[in-house]
Amino acid sequence: MSRSTDPGHFFQTTASIDEGTRKASKSKNKKGNPIKLTSKLLAIIPDLDNEGAVYVAEAAGVVRRIVLESKTTTPFTGPMAPLTSLCLSTTRSPRTLFAGCWDKTIWSWSTATRAPGRRFVGHTDFVKCVVCVSLGGRELLFSGAADATIIIWDVETGEALQTLKGHARGVLSLAVNSLSLADSLDNPSKTKSTESESVIVFSAGSDREIRRWTITATPSSDSTLKSTISVTSDPNDPHTPHETSINQLTFSPSGDLFTASSDKSAQILSRTQNFAPDTTFPHPDFVRAVAVDEGKGWVVTACRDEEVRVWDSGSGKCVIVLAGHYEEVTGVVIWGGKVVSVGIDGTVRSWELSQGEFERVRKEDDEEKEGVVKEEEKGKKSLMTVEEEAELAALMDESD
Repeated sequence: MSRSTDPGHFFQTTASIDEGTRKASKSKNKKGNPIKLTSKLLAIIPDLDNEGAVYVAEAAGVVRRIVLESKTTTPFTGPMAPLTSLCLSTTRSPRTLFAGCWDKTIWSWSTATRAPGRRFVGHTDFVKCVVCVSLGGRELLFSGAADATIIIWDVETGEALQTLKGHARGVLSLAVNSLSLADSLDNPSKTKSTESESVIVFSAGSDREIRRWTITATPSSDSTLKSTISVTSDPNDPHTPHETSINQLTFSPSGDLFTASSDKSAQILSRTQNFAPDTTFPHPDFVRAVAVDEGKGWVVTACRDEEVRVWDSGSGKCVIVLAGHYEEVTGVVIWGGKVVSVGIDGTVRSWELSQGEFERVRKEDDEEKEGVVKEEEKGKKSLMTVEEEAELAALMDESD
């Protein structure tokens, strides 16, 4: 016997019916030039080789590369469970795409051929975040999981080099300190250096803690051997700027740390103040993601209340609310001069990151609100015919 998934076939409260009606109505909007996919979208990253394209992770276990202008999509398949996170390798020969999965592994594909590559097996719970770094002539993959651990992998061999422990609960986000990356990015093929190289990786999780890990690659005296990877944690950790789960970390080019938290706020943690909170951006609900355009002074956040917000990083004020999603917004990036967001509603939406676009959105929102008011007034007026109004007036006169 077949089983239905239609909500209309089950008991529903009045509130749930009203909410379903609201979402059905809102789903018809075209704000942000929506690209509709077939399942919930859980993560987004830019295509580092094409300013007009992004990669998105689906709950259906598919990664898609999307060209925003043409709306063409290219699938990367294999997983049978939701994909939570994405990253790209730093090397371009060709690039490798990585995806963290609910099946406790990290999947990989060649971006050129879409052929599945190595699977990285070692976590004991959902993989929640991934990030790639080139260090000491080695391509390293970092993964954080709901098992509260971070694993450092050798991308070439698939070997788990180190397992980092410290978080009490799941690790939700990893970010590489942009300033510590400078040397390794300038020398991505450096293999014969006699000096050690280091980067600092920040991690955050549902225990509300931020931890810092210094990863050092020490060259071997034998040129045929790879560098040795060692890790030290920061003695001042943990850092706890938020009241509850920290969902995302991202660095600005100058080294300030931006956070998104379930305590209904995003923050700027100042590098010059040892990452103490400098600016707080309050929200009405959980903040799922944050992106930054330091050059223009914009901070963009994705919220569970279905909205994308653009903030002035200097004043901390909200500049514009970008409406369009009709479910929780799960990810946002700034890429190719655009704000690009994804959500549980299965849509990818994008807006130009410019004052001109903000003015257009404000005008569109004002016209929409004005139209709603006019419809309501029209509805009220249409409740009685002219004859009924005349009859009512006569009755009122008689009562006088």
